[in-house]
Amino acid sequence: MKLSVLICAVAFILSSGTTQHRNPGETEITRWQYGKKGAVSVTYDDGSINQFKIAVPIMNRLKIPATFFIITGQIPGSQYEGRFIGRPVEAIIKETATIPTNKSNFFERSSAAGYLGLKGTLEYHTRAGAQIDAGKPEEAYKIMDELYKKVRNNEFPSAKRTNNKENKAPHVTWDEIRTYVAQGHEFASHTVTHPYLCALDEVNILYELEKSREDILNKLGQKYTFSAEVPYGSEDNRALEYASRVYPSLRNRMPDIFVDDLIRSDKKNPGSSDKEYVKWQRGAVTSTTLPVMKSWIDTTAVKNNIWLVLVIHGVEGIGWEALPGELLDEYFHYLKSKDNDLWIATFGDVTKYIRERMNATFKSTANGGKIIVKLNHSLDKTLYELPLTLKTYVSSKCKEVQVKQGTETKTILTRQDAGGRYVLYQAFPNAGDIELNGI
Repeated sequence: MKLSVLICAVAFILSSGTTQHRNPGETEITRWQYGKKGAVSVTYDDGSINQFKIAVPIMNRLKIPATFFIITGQIPGSQYEGRFIGRPVEAIIKETATIPTNKSNFFERSSAAGYLGLKGTLEYHTRAGAQIDAGKPEEAYKIMDELYKKVRNNEFPSAKRTNNKENKAPHVTWDEIRTYVAQGHEFASHTVTHPYLCALDEVNILYELEKSREDILNKLGQKYTFSAEVPYGSEDNRALEYASRVYPSLRNRMPDIFVDDLIRSDKKNPGSSDKEYVKWQRGAVTSTTLPVMKSWIDTTAVKNNIWLVLVIHGVEGIGWEALPGELLDEYFHYLKSKDNDLWIATFGDVTKYIRERMNATFKSTANGGKIIVKLNHSLDKTLYELPLTLKTYVSSKCKEVQVKQGTETKTILTRQDAGGRYVLYQAFPNAGDIELNGI
């Protein structure tokens, strides 16, 4: 062993007398992957075609991954499309002539609304759902009474009995989606048909959630059954409770006690939160200016605890509140320019990292001229498999450190901060000891 190697190795155990505020071997898990200052996730809703034809090529050139919340029932080749599970709709219609809509029958009537074999009835389900989501059930009941009165009076033309949204634009296929998955993008559920879950009864809520998950599982694999978004950005407690039983992570709400969850309509300053993490949703619509969109990124880059979750719908004329491709190109280039400060990752990966870190235990000890770090977490190992970023302080004389876990060994240059010299490295929880050797 060379003299310089010997000095560095021994210094893991005994300080060599140089100035250092942190003792060699002291370890922490960085708040964000790679020791970044914040996190950003780009997410898209509904799966409209120009998200893939225009936005994806821009993101791929810049190596920006995204999360797509897809309506599985409208993708060609999906096993499950929209359907109503319940009594014959004729019996429901007949009953509405004598019994007004109330708490006990509203959910059944609203669930059936899009499956009456008539054109234009789905709109009433959507309107009623918005009232339920806003905490105004009596208004929702009036909408159902209006609907079924018109149905009994034969005021709607006949149509196919389905509530799948009409969209004349071509849809992305599962084969194409698998190509995008291979490029690093995440796909997640936005239900089978994009209804207001808060306006459905239990059996139809579960159909929308579970059958969407089943199609994704069969087409893409278990990894892509992790995340979901309940349509319309719903905040309804009942709908979110059902969804959280099926999907570990919802963009609508992150209930973890260490997260301050700010939804798109929230006016709270994310920098004022004292929580370990702030999940900050911002929705870019056609009226949102580019300077405002850039300011979200700037805020995230200067704070240490913000996770910016960008919500985009339509792109280049197709989809709700469609954003121009030229604007997205400039915006994503600006986001990429902050790469040194921001961890740009899928919604699922950031969720996993946060939860793994907050549920991790670790211990570092000096042993025979090296540091041994034991890292574990208490979560479901089949779901939470992401590596964490560890920061371990070493002797001020060390310029390089060899990090080994399992069969993987890497030589990493050390860095310097106010606490002393340290090494930043990736390690998998529950995957065996991590050895740090000075070289």
